Amino acid sequence: MSGSAIARRPMGLTSWLGRRPFGTLQREIDGLLQRFESDWDGELSAGEGMPSLDLAEANGEFEIKLDVPGLKAEEIDIEVSGNSVRISGHHEEQEEEQGRTYHRIERRSGMFSRAVTLPCEVDRDRVSAECCGGVLTVNLPKCEEAISKKIAVKG
Repeated sequence: MSGSAIARRPMGLTSWLGRRPFGTLQREIDGLLQRFESDWDGELSAGEGMPSLDLAEANGEFEIKLDVPGLKAEEIDIEVSGNSVRISGHHEEQEEEQGRTYHRIERRSGMFSRAVTLPCEVDRDRVSAECCGGVLTVNLPKCEEAISKKIAVKG
């Protein structure tokens, strides 16, 4: 080491990189959150205890299939309003029997509610639902105004 030691100040990340090191990351996170907020329609995906559903479209109608094992038709409610569908249900399991030791209880009971926003309004008077084999199928015909119509071009 030479006789003249120069005291060096440690360089911080800002001076070393020449800019705020986490500024880019912060901008990316802000952009992601803004996109999430603008794209989010208020629906949550199926989580624990929520029945899974599929939404399909064909022949001028939407079809929702919802897993509802063990539920009876009278335990399910369906509400349609504009382009929104809410399916809810309530199922109570039998109480534990006396004289029986339960080592595991996993079958679900209680309430659920799923809301689905459709791309357009449906004809509420023609909505139909059927529950078979633990699967609820709801058919939601589109309103006449929402069904696309092919227009012939005259030459």
